[in-house]
Amino acid sequence: MFHPGIHLINKEIREKKFKNLLSTITFFLFLPALIIIFWLFIKGYPALSWDFLLQDPKNGMTAGGIFPTIVGTFWLVIISVIVSCPLGVIAAIYLSEYAADNKLTRLIRLAILNLAGVPSIVHALFGLGAFVLFFKMGTSILAASFTLAVMNLPVIITSTLESLKAVPQSYREASWNVGASRLQTIRHIVLPNSLPGILTGVVFSVGRSAGETAAILFTGVAFYLPFLPKSVFDQCMSLSMHLFTISTQVVGVPEAYPFATALVLILLILSVNSIAVVLRSYFRMKRKW
Repeated sequence: MFHPGIHLINKEIREKKFKNLLSTITFFLFLPALIIIFWLFIKGYPALSWDFLLQDPKNGMTAGGIFPTIVGTFWLVIISVIVSCPLGVIAAIYLSEYAADNKLTRLIRLAILNLAGVPSIVHALFGLGAFVLFFKMGTSILAASFTLAVMNLPVIITSTLESLKAVPQSYREASWNVGASRLQTIRHIVLPNSLPGILTGVVFSVGRSAGETAAILFTGVAFYLPFLPKSVFDQCMSLSMHLFTISTQVVGVPEAYPFATALVLILLILSVNSIAVVLRSYFRMKRKW
């Protein structure tokens, strides 16, 4: 029998210490999120009920529920993802698989990275000028969703680009060698193996869209509407805007209402993220490398 030498023992001790250090850092990074959720639950629990989730706001938003805000948030998120996801993935595929590596494409990639850091209020002003005024959509769900889609495009393009680059080049070459075209290779080899990274960008954009306020303030979200939207050309309420309104603009709101609204918003985002994590893990298990 061989016994580990002193160098191997010391190496294992160092690795264990480093692993424990990383675990401790991860825990302390995750701890504030747990504290926030716990605090919101404690403060918002008195207002949480089915009536709170399924009723309309009443008495100047000092009573009732948040059902229209939930419906409006789903409208905005779903339409923005439907618009931004295909466009972002197609743009990333072109830049990764078709475009030549020259100064122009490098400039485009740099511009995409810079757009990801543009403040949301700038996107709001762009959406106001482009979609509300120029394309004459008016202040509507459609204009607000398009504004969110433009804001999310750089994130989706960047994450998809990185995922496509992570697919080994040998996979493409093997596909080409058996007679597959470039399009067939992208469809059957590259995209299936890059789905986890694409989902990451999409999920991040969903969370950002659900919690965004500035980008939809001028384009389609109202402080209060006594009815649910009937089409994409109507205005709507949103959870984030409603939370801002009842926290800063409305007098006489029960103390528990803003906390309960914030908790619902966070739980909705966490639910979407959890579903995406499960799907991402499933596709990673099916990956070939």
